[in-house]
Amino acid sequence: MKIKLILTFLAGVSLAVNAQQRHRLPPPNTTKSTTQYCKVIGWQRGQKPIAPPGFKVTMFANRLNNPRNMYVAKNGDVFVSEANTELKWLKKLGADIVGASKSQNLNKSANRITLLRDKNGDGIPDQVSVFLSGLNQPFGMLILGNWFYVANTDGLWRFAYKPGQTHITGPGKMIMRLPAGGYNNHWTRNLRANAAGTKIYIAVGSGTNVMEKGPANEVRRAGILEINPDGTGERIYGSGLRNPAGIDFEPRTRTLWAAVNERDELGDNPVPDYLTSVRPGGFYGWPYSYFGQHVDDRVKPQRPDLVRKAIVPDFELGAHTASLGLAFYTGSGFPPKYVDGAFIGQHGSWNRSALSGYKVTFVPFANGHPSGPMQDFLTGFIANPATYEVHGRPVGIAVAKDGSLLVADDAANTIWRVSVR
Repeated sequence: MKIKLILTFLAGVSLAVNAQQRHRLPPPNTTKSTTQYCKVIGWQRGQKPIAPPGFKVTMFANRLNNPRNMYVAKNGDVFVSEANTELKWLKKLGADIVGASKSQNLNKSANRITLLRDKNGDGIPDQVSVFLSGLNQPFGMLILGNWFYVANTDGLWRFAYKPGQTHITGPGKMIMRLPAGGYNNHWTRNLRANAAGTKIYIAVGSGTNVMEKGPANEVRRAGILEINPDGTGERIYGSGLRNPAGIDFEPRTRTLWAAVNERDELGDNPVPDYLTSVRPGGFYGWPYSYFGQHVDDRVKPQRPDLVRKAIVPDFELGAHTASLGLAFYTGSGFPPKYVDGAFIGQHGSWNRSALSGYKVTFVPFANGHPSGPMQDFLTGFIANPATYEVHGRPVGIAVAKDGSLLVADDAANTIWRVSVR
């Protein structure tokens, strides 16, 4: 009995030590902060991303206009939001417009949603049509009952909808205003609904890097909002999440998780992006601290009361990886190790001297929690690290009705499909 107690005690000590080591981050500014944009060169004929053995990669759709996010309906229809960062926001930041234009599409935003329908199940859409146009930087999409929801950068809209429609014919209604735009690419507003369809969750990124324009600029930002399907009953579900662009419900526990893009300009290694469960009412540090109680001294005045409450995220995803896409694998066909695990689209760095991200990674889950180290799943996006050349940039992730994985490569205007051979 004593031996068992001792072993239990030692196991607890070991877990505590491992937890401390896991969250012992490198100090800030040990390297100089740098602006290093990639150069997108596209994919030549025959080139494509690389998946693990046993999988094949095919082009699902191309000739799109910055496909940023996807939503899969119950009938298998794939909806793609096509929108991009506007120059006016980059100019406000004083960004290197020439450098940024090599790394992403900065032409006029398409501001539309495109429908892709694969009628015969061969992995290639037979029907491509403009489902909805005239939007304002759309990103999140959702179907609840007879409504099709679209999250523009400045508000949540809903439109009357019937399954199988090829385009929206009636007028929509804005049911909720949102703070528009944001720092760098933080104009995206993602959407998810709970299993009962009684609540909608809206991810809103921060307006600045570390609140340099003051707290008034960050009202209803850097967090996840919860509302009723008619737009009423708003509350802040989770806060201190700098840019929770990727959100999804873990399929076993139905807990909301987020892939969060963390802060810039502290050097190459701080601060890691992360994957975390989102507790109702939880605070995750931004802008005052990161990864728990690591205080960001640039933020004045500080809030030690909030820093003490800051929740340590569940899982590190690497510094400056721009982890923006998130989808739990709920399909069939992939090997058992992938079931219920999280796929993450890492759009890639600009604030690091060496390229980081530019791939799709996988985090295995068991009993509702990460159960192993992060693994590369879809690579080959980096063409030449020495010259910062990349073929494309993965971002949005979706699980198709047939169990394949769809990956939006917005810089290459392409959607890739990963299936089992």
